[in-house]
Amino acid sequence: MSTTETAIASTEAHSAHNYHPLPVVVATADGAWMTDVEGRRYLDMLAGYSALNFGHGNRRLIDAAKAQLERVTLTSRAFHHDRFADFCARLAELCGMEMVLPMNTGAEAVETAVKTARKWGYQVKGVPDGMAKIIVAADNFHGRTTTIVSFSTDHEARADFGPYTPGFEIVPYGDLTALREAMTENTVAVLLEPIQGEAGVLVPPAGYLPGVRELTRERNVLFIADEIQSGLGRTGRTFACEHEGVVPDMYVLGKALGGGVVPVSAVVSSAAVLGIFRPGEHGSTFGGNPLACAVALEVIAMLRTGEYQQRAAELGEHLHQELGLLVGGGAVEAVRGRGLWAGVDIDPGRGTGREISERLMDRRVLVKDTHGSTIRIAPPLVISKEDLDWGLEQLRGVLRG
Repeated sequence: MSTTETAIASTEAHSAHNYHPLPVVVATADGAWMTDVEGRRYLDMLAGYSALNFGHGNRRLIDAAKAQLERVTLTSRAFHHDRFADFCARLAELCGMEMVLPMNTGAEAVETAVKTARKWGYQVKGVPDGMAKIIVAADNFHGRTTTIVSFSTDHEARADFGPYTPGFEIVPYGDLTALREAMTENTVAVLLEPIQGEAGVLVPPAGYLPGVRELTRERNVLFIADEIQSGLGRTGRTFACEHEGVVPDMYVLGKALGGGVVPVSAVVSSAAVLGIFRPGEHGSTFGGNPLACAVALEVIAMLRTGEYQQRAAELGEHLHQELGLLVGGGAVEAVRGRGLWAGVDIDPGRGTGREISERLMDRRVLVKDTHGSTIRIAPPLVISKEDLDWGLEQLRGVLRG
């Protein structure tokens, strides 16, 4: 067997089959390119679901991590450390908020947002104990913990994991009327992705997010924006909400916040919301650790230049222009997205999303499928226009058969 085949066989034998990865075994990576154990190079057009917005092995981020590794990596929140205050202050400033509650993974941050909204509902809004309701959207993806899959409509993610956590109301994404009708006096929050990633990079109708913002203000309900995939430059703005001039009550962040180096996530909100917590009520051993803060501080500094947002906007316009030319030719049914982020619906007659991804892999381009014949394109924001065009040419080649 080849080195690749040996590695995959070992994985199949000793790893739980909770993923179905493409048959490529990555050994090294740099920028927008990855190299497998056989020495073959692949263009990364997924970027770790936006965790690698700044590319593989970004020198600034690696240097920040190395410097911190020589100093201190973990204290736990039992003590203060010298990177924590700056991290919280700089991230709050980037978000236009006041307080930060750091965690590690995106799912942890979503769980934290849920707990925050419920506690705020009981202590501030006056909802009767145990009666808090949170409204979410159908086809959402916020993670895979037991609470989060309780309000998923994805059968694959949800089935056989009950009993499910109560307290959630599911409404169609993009439907303001349904959202309004679902609200009651016990509603404490609306939790939404400004763009639904796992669902196929679904952009809501124009005016939807401002409508959600207006409605939540009217009803004294928190608007929680899950920007774990859509945030931190991916769409051409720091946050996807900015495209519609919307500022939520709470941002949920992750993925790119760790720069593709360490897992970092956070809930960012006002003092009136996050100020409800008292010592012992919520926490994480690794949340806000020195290494995570050092890397995230460098991510924040890079975002403050606006360089990556502008790059995503300009290259994203080119990406969508080129993808749009494929629609209507019998191969591509629709293209959606913003910035360097696109969902491409392939004609099912040309193959499933998995099959298209495998054919692209054979041409040294890596993407990921979702929901039947849809593929997602989300390259690192550092990708060159030449490499992006080469990747698009490989897609055209696959579609030509």
